[in-house]
Amino acid sequence: MKITILTLFPQVFTQYFSSSIIGRAQKQGLVTIKLVNIRDFASNKHKNVDDKPYGGGVGMIMRVDVVEKAIADVKKNQDPRYKERVVLLDPAGKLFNQIIAQRYSTLDHLILVCGHYEGIDGRVSHFVDESISIGKYVLTGGEIPAMVISDALVRLIPGVLSKKEAIIFESYSDGKTIEYPQYTRPRTYKGLKVPTILLSGNHKKIQAWRLKQATLRSMREEKELLK
Repeated sequence: MKITILTLFPQVFTQYFSSSIIGRAQKQGLVTIKLVNIRDFASNKHKNVDDKPYGGGVGMIMRVDVVEKAIADVKKNQDPRYKERVVLLDPAGKLFNQIIAQRYSTLDHLILVCGHYEGIDGRVSHFVDESISIGKYVLTGGEIPAMVISDALVRLIPGVLSKKEAIIFESYSDGKTIEYPQYTRPRTYKGLKVPTILLSGNHKKIQAWRLKQATLRSMREEKELLK
């Protein structure tokens, strides 16, 4: 799989993507991550990528012509058989979740477009497949959301994690259920004990306990969302 990130700040990704699981996945050839500087597609000598908003307002808006040229360049000479998706990272977009991560992990090529400044010209929406948000809050740019989405989907690519069960029995793998709580040594810490059932060796009872805990945690989360 290939992930291409269009950004004004490619340098912020280097250390994160070269470390841990994502770094190993790239070395193994399971995923390729390419960083494209949007500023390279600015047409004037000052490499301006933004301008004042029509109608007035605070801040600067990224230009549609510059962003569209960057998208078109990334898509050119692409194999038409590729499963490809262009995603704009936008606070107003669809809320990202585990189901979307699973869908993205099956693509051949995912293109993530990072906004910055006050935002991107609204006409950019005509050159992307969808807009995605990682939460109901505003960040200074789309770089952190791009990292979040890349991290979430890379670990789902077959072969990235050594045990395939790791991505089956976990929070939101079915779109709604939160995983049960986990424990390890020491058995007791400052009066806090590991649940006795987990020390019993009775796998049937342990599975039933875990299912109950996952259900209770999910119900609590749903009540909080309803509030």
